[in-house]
Amino acid sequence: MGVPYRESTRRRSSRGRRRFAPRRPRPRYEPRSRAGGAVRPRIRRGDSRRWGVPAAPSDPETLADLVARDRRTPGIALRAERVDRAYSYRNFITTTYKVGNVLRHLGVRRGTEVLVVPDPLPEPVLAFYGAAQLGAVTRFSDALPSTDPRVVVAPADREAAFDLPPGRHLVVYGDAPTEPTTTHWETEVWSENPAVHPASVEGADPLLAVGDRTHSHADALSAGSGAGGSERPQPGERVVVEGPFEDYEAVVDGLVEPIAAGATITLTG
Repeated sequence: MGVPYRESTRRRSSRGRRRFAPRRPRPRYEPRSRAGGAVRPRIRRGDSRRWGVPAAPSDPETLADLVARDRRTPGIALRAERVDRAYSYRNFITTTYKVGNVLRHLGVRRGTEVLVVPDPLPEPVLAFYGAAQLGAVTRFSDALPSTDPRVVVAPADREAAFDLPPGRHLVVYGDAPTEPTTTHWETEVWSENPAVHPASVEGADPLLAVGDRTHSHADALSAGSGAGGSERPQPGERVVVEGPFEDYEAVVDGLVEPIAAGATITLTG
């Protein structure tokens, strides 16, 4: 009498079962911290995209050229060591699109001013790049200037410090606002559409206000490109922001040049 079909099939499948090696995880190019420092991602010259570092833009005219869609790569664009947060170029660029759209909904347009409290955290940097894509002027300051900013971006614990007139908006981050008229950064930015802004910006448009003087996109980009070759950041290099955001040179050296080069803005304060 023959062996029942089901039992025979079970024995054969048991003996003939193939053993597969466990699937290896995909490699990650984000640098991981070791013994008090961050490890640079590996970079191979001539093939920066493969290693997660965006290629440098060719003759950028505005800061919008530094956050073009084709520069969204896994390399690290921004790291805030105090809060242990990092943004890849993909996340950094996409978030600046979202921030710009939030600011646009609040009335920010070409030539209007955005006041940003100079806290060494990702939000002020993202606000700076979001406003730049709209042609707006960013002023880093702890207090309201004589000018009339359309939007103020500040940490939540500074909400009570700003009493804005009608038609002006306060955006806070870190915690939920206490006033219903205050915009919550995390809620609005997270839910915003990451679309490129329908704004036309030129190199001569003002980018940054410091005191009574304004600096254009062309000023900031030419100041960075005019640095000596040995002083320019290299792709993947950690560039520590030295000096307050109220300092024009600190903004150019610490916030503009690293993104132009495919390096990493590093906030240590």
